[in-house]
Amino acid sequence: MTLSERLKQHLAEFGSLALAVYLTLFVVVLIGFAIGIQTGLKVEGVAEGATLFGAAWVATKLTQPIRILATLAITPLVAAVVRKVRGPRPEEPSDDVR
Repeated sequence: MTLSERLKQHLAEFGSLALAVYLTLFVVVLIGFAIGIQTGLKVEGVAEGATLFGAAWVATKLTQPIRILATLAITPLVAAVVRKVRGPRPEEPSDDVR
């Protein structure tokens, strides 16, 4: 199973929580690279002549496989914490009336 297929299966299982984890990781990494570049991190290659945001975006895109793997690893843990904080969901009423 490819990484993309695993991510799609993960999204089907965990829904919007998996997407929220992925996007949170994306934003944290993007901001981290932007701060790093602004404080003196040397950027060479494609991103060298780019703006601060452009260089940070290119660096963030290069970490995409790692972020996908982190999403696959972290989402079940986040789901467990969310379930624990919210408590068990009440049973939904059945459509079967006898």
